[in-house]
Amino acid sequence: MKSTVDQVFVGRVRLMLPDGEASAIFKSAVDGPVRLGATGLEGDEQADLRHHGGPDKALHHYPAEHYALLAEEWPQCAALVGPGVLGENISTRGLTEHEICIGDVLRIGEAHVQVSQPRSPCWKIDRRLKVEDASRFVEAAGVTGWYYRVLREGRLCAGDEVELLERPNPWLTLAGYWDTVTAHRPDPAALRRIASAPGLAGDKARRWLERAAWLEANTG
Repeated sequence: MKSTVDQVFVGRVRLMLPDGEASAIFKSAVDGPVRLGATGLEGDEQADLRHHGGPDKALHHYPAEHYALLAEEWPQCAALVGPGVLGENISTRGLTEHEICIGDVLRIGEAHVQVSQPRSPCWKIDRRLKVEDASRFVEAAGVTGWYYRVLREGRLCAGDEVELLERPNPWLTLAGYWDTVTAHRPDPAALRRIASAPGLAGDKARRWLERAAWLEANTG
């Protein structure tokens, strides 16, 4: 499984209109190599560090082909939607949530990264696209993109290959993960299996174990 980085994006925190909320969802493409450290790309920022950034969300990857679906859903946004608009750091084609698994270890340029979790869409997508409930559509359609933790720091840039190095959970694609955890009443055994998957972000593993225990206690 190989792909190529089309573009790399970084952005500083700025205020979103009309209410002045801080966000770093506005990204710009970078020319040349950028260093990827343990918590993200050099020159990239996050406004809400409780929900964004950190070691398990160091790099956000979004498939460029998803934008055609968003443009079809919201024709009024067709001129806006395109790589970088949803705040991603890297854009590719040929890799989607159906090909990528939780725990996958990939080489991107000099860096080695591991898939830790899908992105959880939030209200900032609505504000960015000026579409009510856009984030709900992105979640329901399963076109969220995903986050990496950094296993080996290094430089990356547009044109770099994305190469799969390890796959500890071939049974757990991001699409399958999302279908299970967003079900109205998921199977507790399935949640426990997901929680034990190597590479899954620790807070997500704890959440699904708690959810499984609640479901078991409230069955019948």
